[in-house]
Amino acid sequence: MTNKPLMAKATAVWLVDNTTLTFKQIADFCSMHELEVQGIADGDVAVGVKGFDPVASNQLDAREIEKGEKDPLYKLRLKFNAAAVGEDKRRGPRYTPLSKRQDRPNAILWLVKFHPELADAQIARLVGTTKPTIASIRERTHWNIGSMTAIDPVALGLCRQSELDSEVQKAAKKRAADGVMSDDERRKLVSTEQSLGMSPEPRLPGGIEGFGLDPREEEREDPKDFSDADSFFNLPHGDDDEDEDDSHDPRR
Repeated sequence: MTNKPLMAKATAVWLVDNTTLTFKQIADFCSMHELEVQGIADGDVAVGVKGFDPVASNQLDAREIEKGEKDPLYKLRLKFNAAAVGEDKRRGPRYTPLSKRQDRPNAILWLVKFHPELADAQIARLVGTTKPTIASIRERTHWNIGSMTAIDPVALGLCRQSELDSEVQKAAKKRAADGVMSDDERRKLVSTEQSLGMSPEPRLPGGIEGFGLDPREEEREDPKDFSDADSFFNLPHGDDDEDEDDSHDPRR
């Protein structure tokens, strides 16, 4: 249910003209600024707007007005009205202030770049644009595409973060239900056999692998243990030489 009456500005006009409520009380009840209500009383705001009776439209009890006139701090209570349910819900394209309309292409470029899963209708709801404009930015045929910079629409104030998150979640659910996969995601997929057979260590590029040692040269190398210095000279054992010399001595 909305927290303000139907035709809030017209209701404020009626309350200003027909009650002694303070500007603050009327502003709180109609969800307006106190200065705006003062402008209505001065004739600077809502010129030509016909007052709308909230009592006759069953939005406000007459006793609430009496309590408010007696106590300036009393806050008027809005009566439940089934016709007011969903009245504050946005219908149609979002209105974008003139000062921010020049930023919409940058926001669209950001959404197309970082959230390609969003449909054109979702982007249109977020930033208040048209589908032809979105298509021209997607296809990079927009007349000012070269000067655009991708900027977050939340940072630009074109939408709230909760609205962006909601649209992204909807797009993700729809994409998962449809089983649609982009080309980039499809290229990243590998079979189970390939995944299990992959080496955990990175391989050198093909051009660098050629600079390694020839495996045949490594096989021809005969690793030896040179820790013993005597192995360099291959000297015979001393005991055997003495025995041989004694056996050939002519004096014996």
